[in-house]
Order: sequence, then C-alpha cells, then structure tokens
Amino acid sequence: MNRVFGPYLSFTSSLKYSFLMSLPLLIGYEVLIRLSGVMGTPDVRLAADLWIQNLIAAAGIPTWYVTVAVIVVLGIYVFSKDRKNPVPMHGKFCMGMVVESAVWAFFLAWTVSRATGWMFNAAADGMASLTVLQQFALSLGAGLYEELVFRVILVSALTALFAKLGFGPRGKQVAAVFLAAALFSAVHYMGALGDPFTLSSFTFRFLFGLALNALYVMRGFGIAAWTHSLYDVFVILNNG
Repeated sequence: MNRVFGPYLSFTSSLKYSFLMSLPLLIGYEVLIRLSGVMGTPDVRLAADLWIQNLIAAAGIPTWYVTVAVIVVLGIYVFSKDRKNPVPMHGKFCMGMVVESAVWAFFLAWTVSRATGWMFNAAADGMASLTVLQQFALSLGAGLYEELVFRVILVSALTALFAKLGFGPRGKQVAAVFLAAALFSAVHYMGALGDPFTLSSFTFRFLFGLALNALYVMRGFGIAAWTHSLYDVFVILNNG
C-alpha cells in the first residue's frame, strides 16, 4: 500500500503536477466564459482574475499576451527544475488527484456548511443571479485564480512575513493560514460589487478559507485548486 500512496502523496504535491493540473481549469474557465457571454456585454469574470488583468493592463500590455507568456515561462521553469530532480508523470496519479479533490470537496461541503449552520442557522450565499454556464465557468476559475492569489501568493507572503517577525517554523505557518483565511473572507465584501456583510457568511468563508489554506500547506496547489473548483461545482449541482 505504501508503495503506491507514498509516491502518490510525494509526486502530486510537487510543482510539476500542480502546474499540469491547473491547465484544464484555466482552459475550461476561459472556454466557458466565452460560451456563456452575451454579445455586447462584458464577460462575467472572477474578482481575482480581474485584479490580475487590471494589473497587467496598467502596463499597457494585452492581457492574453501576458497570460500566454506566464504559462510558457512557468512551464519552462517547472520542467527545467524537473530535469534536475525528475518527478515521474503517471496518468493514474492525475486521476487520483481529481478523486482526492472530490473527496475533500464533499468533506468540506459537509463539515463547513454544517458548522456554519449549527452556529448561525444559515447557509452561504450562492450565485443565483448568474446562468448555469456562468456559474460553472466561475467555479473552475475560482479554483485557479483564488487559490493562486489567496493560497500561493498570500499564504506564502504571510509565512515569509511572520518568519521575519521571529515566528518559529510552525508558528509562522499557523499565523499565515489564519490571517489569510480572514482576508480571503473579508475581500468578498469590498468594493461596489461586494456582498452585504453578514457574520454567518463571513464565518463560512473564513472556515472554508482556513480549510483550503491547510490543504494547500499539506497537499500543494493542485489539490487545493481542484478541491475549490469541485466544491463550487457540487454546490451548483445541489442547487440545480
């Protein structure tokens, strides 16, 4: 058993698997965004995606140029690093990541929703105002862009910050995980398009962010991204 699960846990938490498994989410998100768009109206996109686009637009460079360039450069970096310490690719491990993420998504759907409902007798906000195709598009994008911004960038940056402040190896990660979860929840209420603040929805998002932060630290970006996306897909199917 360990001969299978040992390599699986090690390989699938690597940068190589995370990079390759993020590509289907990116492609699916972009395709569904375009299929669900209405002629003459702006595409419905995730806030995290728009933040990145606006940052790129400020430099006066077409967004898709930068997107392609980032994918190519990141791919070159990942595979050049892999040449020094090769991580074998197994199709069954990729399928295993999807199955594992689905299990985590079901687990989070049950535990986080149940905990929030127990505390507040309330459920998290949905995306009822959007079409089903738009909801599926945003579900795929959420796993990619929100995990990139709030897990890879934010958790990593906060971990480095707390290390500078003198926190120990375990303390810096715990502090980063909790603060990043609070910021992840709070950002949903900011700006003109932000949701109305309620303690129940804030708590739900905080617990959800906390779980994803822990999953990112333990299992890497690929599992966290697919868990987030599949969780959102399960919510759509459950409400459909």
